[in-house]
Amino acid sequence: VMHQVKKISLIQQLRDNPFVLAPMAGITDVAFRSFMKEMGASVVITELVSANGLAFGSEKTKKLMEYDEIQRPIGVQLFGDNLDHLRDAAVFVEQEIGADFVDLNFGCPVPKVVKKGGGSAILKDLDRLATLLNLVKGAIEIPLTIKIRTGWDQPSRNSDEVCKIAYNEGVEWVGIHGRTRSQGYQGDADWDYIKAIAEKVQIPILGNGDIKDPQTAISRTQEFFCHGVMIGRGCLKDPFLFTDALSLLSGEVNTSEKNFHFIFNRLKYYLEKHFDEKKSALQLKKMAAWYSSGYKNSAQFRKDLFRESDYQVVNRCVDEYFQSLDESLRQDTTGEAFLMGGHG
Repeated sequence: VMHQVKKISLIQQLRDNPFVLAPMAGITDVAFRSFMKEMGASVVITELVSANGLAFGSEKTKKLMEYDEIQRPIGVQLFGDNLDHLRDAAVFVEQEIGADFVDLNFGCPVPKVVKKGGGSAILKDLDRLATLLNLVKGAIEIPLTIKIRTGWDQPSRNSDEVCKIAYNEGVEWVGIHGRTRSQGYQGDADWDYIKAIAEKVQIPILGNGDIKDPQTAISRTQEFFCHGVMIGRGCLKDPFLFTDALSLLSGEVNTSEKNFHFIFNRLKYYLEKHFDEKKSALQLKKMAAWYSSGYKNSAQFRKDLFRESDYQVVNRCVDEYFQSLDESLRQDTTGEAFLMGGHG
């Protein structure tokens, strides 16, 4: 099927709503993207899709790229080490999948991705990066964006050079996760570095890392010269983050009650639309565990929840726990280890 994709201006989208859903492996699946779009996210991007997997015709890989029309503009995030496979995958995304843009991942720090020269490994070889961007950009008409880390490690941070190459090759924006490859997800994201880059390069920058509340989301866009921000783990603890940030941006304070009953009904609607009960139960457990973080008895709740596998029982557990909550008694659990797992 040749999809006729209307070229959209991603930058225009960011002017209207600068709060982008960060791609996260194992999380930003088709159901979660629709759910977050409904909850106020701007642009959404798939989880990591292997260009090599596509080259070998993997059905599992193709499934990662499914989307609902309400998700537009939707980007597919590709990674890989083979330049031809990446180019072919980008063409496939445009012509067969009909997505609105291609996002290349040079940020993933996971060893199995990096050791093959994918993810953040290319940050060490800028000639190869330029060749790749030129190749992919020349093969597609939809916009191309990239996601990077600040560098491979602290001494070799080179986002300014990466951004210069990206700008010259016609890339639409660069998403910068404010940590180096060697940091993984440890330490704090270095927003001063992101700001320094955003101030001096010509290409639009999306900052990413440690955005946990609406106030931070707004200050990061307004005070750090970013065209937008990518929000990842923050919305796994607070599904209202996008809506609240948008309200705050327009000068309103969102006083409506945080209704988890509504949240889970919407989430379940999308899970059931796309997945069988087994997968729905798994995703529901993950989300409920994250959303419970910081509330009373949440550790016990998570323990009980993960013992269950029956979808109906999981549903009941979730309903009972969230109905018993007092919204005002949440503690800050930002550093909790289970929230710090490997995402995109």
